[in-house]
Amino acid sequence: MGSYVPSTQAERLEMLKAIGLNDYKDLYRDVPAEMYLDAPLNIPQGMSEMEVANAVSAMAAKNKVFSTILRGAGAYDHYIPSIVKYIPAKEEFLTAYTPYQAEMSQGILQSIFEYQTMICELTGMDVSNASVYDGATAAAEAAAMCRDRKRRVTLISAAANPDTISTVRTYCYGTNDELRVIPAKDGKTDLEALKEMLTPDVASVYIQQPNFNGLFEDAEAIGEAVHAAGAMYVMGCNPTALGIMKTPKDCGADVAVGEAQSLGMPLSYGGPYLGFMATTTKHMRKLPGRIIGETVDSKGDRAYCLALQAREQHIRREKASSNICSNEALCALIVGVYCSAVGPDGLASVATQSMSKAHYLAKELCKIPGISMKYTGEFFHEFVVEMPKVDEVLKALEEAGILGGLPVDGGVLWCATEKASKAVLDKTVAIVKEVCAK
Repeated sequence: MGSYVPSTQAERLEMLKAIGLNDYKDLYRDVPAEMYLDAPLNIPQGMSEMEVANAVSAMAAKNKVFSTILRGAGAYDHYIPSIVKYIPAKEEFLTAYTPYQAEMSQGILQSIFEYQTMICELTGMDVSNASVYDGATAAAEAAAMCRDRKRRVTLISAAANPDTISTVRTYCYGTNDELRVIPAKDGKTDLEALKEMLTPDVASVYIQQPNFNGLFEDAEAIGEAVHAAGAMYVMGCNPTALGIMKTPKDCGADVAVGEAQSLGMPLSYGGPYLGFMATTTKHMRKLPGRIIGETVDSKGDRAYCLALQAREQHIRREKASSNICSNEALCALIVGVYCSAVGPDGLASVATQSMSKAHYLAKELCKIPGISMKYTGEFFHEFVVEMPKVDEVLKALEEAGILGGLPVDGGVLWCATEKASKAVLDKTVAIVKEVCAK
């Protein structure tokens, strides 16, 4: 420990004497002797920087890097403009964290404020928080903010991402609340079943749009049913799809949440990503986390501040509905830079290309004997097909440097983004056709 403390041995001894101790071990005198470490840990000796670089590179070389990715299921392979990688890598931003001294953090505060503004523009909502840990966490936090004393039950669609369902269930378990899953019918939320489940104890309903199967839900009809029962409507959204589809606000949602990875963050082993949350002015004070606001300083110049943080664990803890006390500031900056770089028209183009290429891939795959669409509804850039020889097909694609669709219950979930060229899609179809014909 000594090498990490910026004080001399003499200074440490002086500090120990000031508290009546002779040795740092006296700090641990209440710890049983058998718990002490009397011998060095059995770990390798330290390495030089070059040796470490070589060792890490050797480990990284074991990873399989695909030239083409036709799999989504919550994390998507979109093109990232170079400026999106360059600006957040500047050391002024790379160490970004939730600012506690607002007067010293104007740049970071502004970057978060701009992020919040863009999320509001995408969702149509009035206010956004400074982000939470990931999309699944955002869904769980939204469910928590919708509960009150009389309404403690959360409904979630079976057509939502399974990871999101699991996370919301874990949150409900922790607060001793109930989660009920709405059945799916033909790949979408069963509206009639939902209406029957909307009992007086239901606080909120979570629907994913587009859902895990890639299908567009009848979001407006669902919203009407939810509000008619006096519950709150939470919509989980793919932010790329928001470039062309109706906003959650237009669909009647009270809270809009989602995973923002597709807005400039590369694929990786689970993150770090960020969850966005936005709501209406009516529910603003229930929003967990923190909200950055714009104001003026003593000279009348524009300034930024921590405007609201009423549900954090260090403020009114006994009344808080959330223990979120941080945010994904660096990831939020990446989203802000990406949205600024592509602009509204660029985002719409990304969404349109992704959707059109997914429809092309689906049409061509379904020309192959034995392959058909599992669901017939309208879809965005993901779809499920029923097909033979799934393992053999995916293995053949992998050998060609293509990560194929994700095996799911009853089929394979495929995804296409703007990065997939027609040539690559045609190559994929040819490989699938060849394997299925054997």
